[in-house]
Amino acid sequence: MGLISPLASLLGLEVEGLASKAKAAALVWGLIALFCTIAVGFLIAAGFMALADIVGPIIAALILAGTFLVLALAVYLGSLIGRSHRQRELAERRRAKETSTFLTTAALTALPLLTRSPMLLRLGLPAAAIAAIALLRDNDDGGEA
Repeated sequence: MGLISPLASLLGLEVEGLASKAKAAALVWGLIALFCTIAVGFLIAAGFMALADIVGPIIAALILAGTFLVLALAVYLGSLIGRSHRQRELAERRRAKETSTFLTTAALTALPLLTRSPMLLRLGLPAAAIAAIALLRDNDDGGEA
């Protein structure tokens, strides 16, 4: 907090004002979430009562229980799919970084050997610069997609 106050004063902001606004917003959104939860509970109860009039109370309870179990299973499967997707992306990024590191290390290791030849030095440096620019462009494009 000692560093935030001077920075905020440079920008013309009051930290106390921001903190009170954040507390008020958290309170308002918390109350909205509470009332929405209560409303959903009453909607479920009304749905149960309507379904109980049609098929009976035991069957209505079983239907609603089965429906909510299917919804819970769908959320669980969605989270598993999302987790595996994130792990796959992380592995691909790690593999790309390892490949880039390996190529850089190989190039830096071979550089003293390549600089001994004057012909290769004249042709190799511009070619290496073009290749480096192409690799950097490919890495930049791959990160945005």
